[in-house]
Amino acid sequence: FSFRKLWAFTGPGFLMSIAYLDPGNIESDLQSGAVAGFKLLWVLMLATIIGLLLQRLAARLGVVTGLHLAEVCNRQYQKFPRIILWLMVELAIIGSDMQEVIGSAIAINLLSVGKIPLWGGVLITIADTFVFLFLDKYGLRKLEAFFGFLITIMALTFGYEYITVKPNQKELLKGLFIPYCQDCGTPQLEQAVGIVGAVIMPHNMYLHSALVKSRQVNRADKREVREANKYFFIESCIALFVSFIINIFVVTVFAQAFFNKTNANVSQVCANSSIPYSSLFPNNSEPLEVDIYKGGVVLGCYFGPAALYIWAIGILAAGQSSTMTGTYSGQFVMEGFLNLRWSRFARVLLTRSIAVTPTLFVAIFQDVEHLTGMNDFLNVLMSL
Repeated sequence: FSFRKLWAFTGPGFLMSIAYLDPGNIESDLQSGAVAGFKLLWVLMLATIIGLLLQRLAARLGVVTGLHLAEVCNRQYQKFPRIILWLMVELAIIGSDMQEVIGSAIAINLLSVGKIPLWGGVLITIADTFVFLFLDKYGLRKLEAFFGFLITIMALTFGYEYITVKPNQKELLKGLFIPYCQDCGTPQLEQAVGIVGAVIMPHNMYLHSALVKSRQVNRADKREVREANKYFFIESCIALFVSFIINIFVVTVFAQAFFNKTNANVSQVCANSSIPYSSLFPNNSEPLEVDIYKGGVVLGCYFGPAALYIWAIGILAAGQSSTMTGTYSGQFVMEGFLNLRWSRFARVLLTRSIAVTPTLFVAIFQDVEHLTGMNDFLNVLMSL
């Protein structure tokens, strides 16, 4: 084993692991914490382990054959299943792009203390496309470093929330290793399905099988292929372990602070805080419902404005990074299934405009709560 070799193979797994940290994922984490407490942590862990096995197969396919998953599908399948598969992956990419746009717009709205409206945030996220294209010109290794930076921001911001809230460690371990959900009903089941859909992203298999081709491997040499498979798997384990820890931070923060809370509990705390959002929560005894937006506000009410802004920075990092991986997957899928060689610019423009248009309409005609309601629907769609 050589750390130098591991470093040479490090990159693709971390790019792939971004899909495990997109805004849709963060939302499903915080909702499962608020709805079921620590009880669904084992679902998150099993989904991550299954995700790792699927990513491992995808990476091995790319290393051994020299083709990515979409190219293999193109060679192996008849025309009809090929087109159905392509359409399903495109739907998944557009769905996750919508989640990214929603997440980024909400983060921008929170950071600007509501001064930038949601539709303004949605328009700003169109600009991040150009940031991606600008970075892309400098080569994949620089892009991988940038992703590493964004993952570090997420780990620090959500880690800060974790240290501030101090979740019960005993309950955390119980939730992780006892696959049981006492007194759970339909809402908890919906959350469990949402977790699986948010963690195991369909387009991520296509992405990982293509990214491993960025490293030179002599496929005629069995030893070299075996070595590449080993290092890519170790790197995927590390990347997914990091993303799993970040997801645990989010679930446990909301499980500790907001499980079994009512709107009235939060409304009183917010009224006494310096956060200007106290009117968000009606003074009634209904269970508290949180999403990315309300989640940030609630953290701000309980733990001060710093918690709110740090939360928003974490969500923004998640949104910015996941849009780029979605664009990459879309490009590989299009090239593989349809033999269409589009420029990245054209590809980004297409998926971004398809994702932004419905999101923009919702942002203009609805308030922020309805915008995040789309996330639940999209997570279940991913699961299917």
